[in-house]
Amino acid sequence: MQTPTLFALLLLLILVAYGTGFSRAIGTARSRGGIRSLASLPSYYGVHTALWCGLPALIILGCWLAFDDSIIRTLVLGGLADKPESVSGQNLLYSQIQNMAAGNLVGEATPQLTAAAEHLSSLRQSGQWLQTALILILSLGLGSFALLQISPEMRAREKVEKVLRAILLVCACAAIFTTIGILMSVLLESLRFFQAVPVSEFLFGLHWSPQMAMRDDQVGSSGAFGAVPLFTGTLMVSAIAMLVAVPVGLMSAIYLAEYAGNRVRAFAKPLIEILAGVPTVVYGFFAALTVAPFIRELAESIGLEASSESALAAGLVMGVMIIPFVSSLSDDVINAVPQSLRDGALGLGSTKSETVRKVVIPAALPGIVGGVLLAVSRAIGETMIVVMAAGLAANLTANPLESVTTVTVQIVTLLVGDQEFDSPKTLAAFALGLMLFISTLILNFIALHVVKKYREQYD
Repeated sequence: MQTPTLFALLLLLILVAYGTGFSRAIGTARSRGGIRSLASLPSYYGVHTALWCGLPALIILGCWLAFDDSIIRTLVLGGLADKPESVSGQNLLYSQIQNMAAGNLVGEATPQLTAAAEHLSSLRQSGQWLQTALILILSLGLGSFALLQISPEMRAREKVEKVLRAILLVCACAAIFTTIGILMSVLLESLRFFQAVPVSEFLFGLHWSPQMAMRDDQVGSSGAFGAVPLFTGTLMVSAIAMLVAVPVGLMSAIYLAEYAGNRVRAFAKPLIEILAGVPTVVYGFFAALTVAPFIRELAESIGLEASSESALAAGLVMGVMIIPFVSSLSDDVINAVPQSLRDGALGLGSTKSETVRKVVIPAALPGIVGGVLLAVSRAIGETMIVVMAAGLAANLTANPLESVTTVTVQIVTLLVGDQEFDSPKTLAAFALGLMLFISTLILNFIALHVVKKYREQYD
């Protein structure tokens, strides 16, 4: 049985187990004088039966899918008398065996490949039958066991809640360990990079040219990994974007929350939020084909020289893209300010604008800072608009009319294509990722400090 079919059948068994447990609990209660004789509601008995029927089977199925292919690969390659010693050669050989087993092999099939393909097909078929039998026997057996346990004295709610707490704990730990794993992988690869390139050169170098030559006698064989042009380009594009997004987003939020009528608010807020749903590649096309030529022509008309790809074009369009992040979050936070604060300020003689400036905005400042921080993170992590509108040139400049690049764009550029992960060129992407992580962490600390300060003031 194919895995999708088996998964659908398992879901069906879980539903049947829930209904059977629910019905058995009601039948048991009927002979004891009603539902009040049960220690828990009938639905908890159904959930308890469904958990026994489905949860262990789903765990086994997930483990099976995680390790099935690697085990079959080991068995198939282990049965070959003549196989490459390199990992890339073994990957190529196993791909050929898979193609032959699927009937897609191009070229002449050798006896070794034929035998290996037959072995692969046999192992996959046997594995599917074993997987189906194991999952169904486990699901039906444990479901029947849980069903037989149902009695009026059984505290099903406590058992179900224990399992749900365990599931929530596992999910929380998975998120934490995933974050730790990402951080450790980036950190370890960055340390390998800093063994080849000094930290001082990376942090304070003014020239970025990570291209490595294939031979020692080629020009530029050592490369240049000064990341200052990338940092300045990222800061410039992000600063331009925030100069657009923060004032426009905050002012629109204040208008919608404090001045606009219900009809205007119901019409304007969804239109603003539509901007967040536009794909970034569309913004990139708009920036490259409309905004960048307009900026170049405008600069030439006043006697300035502007590149066809500029930080200003990318920053302006990126600012428009992240307006909803600031506007929507700020609007929700401003609406959450207690009406008593407004009434108190107006009762003391303040005007509407004075109430907004001196009472509402300071009280909503923690949430506004959170929205601005989210917008900054979105701007720093944007790639497509910068690629299409600002270019790939790592120029160290303070002129927004020139072409620049950012950290995220260079990470994508370094990891695109067939790369060797032992070269400083590729490892530089991990070092850049580590710098982004540290920058975001610093922003979080600053935002938490601001939020804590003003939250204590207005609690």
